[in-house]
Amino acid sequence: MFTKVNGKVVSIDLTRSGPVIARRGAMLFYTGQVFFQPHQIPGMGGGSMMGGLAGMAGRMMQGEHEATMVAQGNGTVHYGFRGLEVEVVEMPQGGELRVEASRLLAHTQGLQASIVSTAASGGGGGGGLMGALRSAAGGVATGQGMFTTQLSGVGAAVILGHGGFITLQVAPNRPVTVDPQAFAAALGPVQTNLRSTVSLRNMGRTGGEAFQLDCTGQGVVYVQASEHRL
Repeated sequence: MFTKVNGKVVSIDLTRSGPVIARRGAMLFYTGQVFFQPHQIPGMGGGSMMGGLAGMAGRMMQGEHEATMVAQGNGTVHYGFRGLEVEVVEMPQGGELRVEASRLLAHTQGLQASIVSTAASGGGGGGGLMGALRSAAGGVATGQGMFTTQLSGVGAAVILGHGGFITLQVAPNRPVTVDPQAFAAALGPVQTNLRSTVSLRNMGRTGGEAFQLDCTGQGVVYVQASEHRL
């Protein structure tokens, strides 16, 4: 559906793909009759949570979500963002992609987007309030937040990264460990567990690799060739 024009720009023919949702400001140019309007992920706001944690979760969810626009009509749209490298991810039937909103450039409307807890999606924080606090602490240290964007269904998505991407196959007998700040996205039933290598004995002597992200399960992990945050 999406075609890479070069390493930093993709194009898509709306006549063939149907409506496309992209982060605001990502449209570079288009040809034909194309119309744009604001779009929002259904269920934003985290109203199902309770008490003070609900307000905190709601604010974090709003921070996770980037403002998006839906493009529709008959024409071809070109997308790119801040000169970052792009990678097209084709989603199979029953596919699931987890990616931070800041790294998501665009996706076809056939994919359903939702915001989920990193602990609930295998983020390693554990359940309950303590699990949420552990996830929050890890997020502050590594740039990974308490919430992430999940896409499911059939279609295609485009992710953003610094310096291009490496795709790593994850299998039950082949787990992969990556730097949390280099981690871009995970396709398929991949569980991620944030692990700290810091202890009282080696504090200050970890060589800058204080946190590592263990990826297990079955699927693909996308790693950007940099540790720069978007």
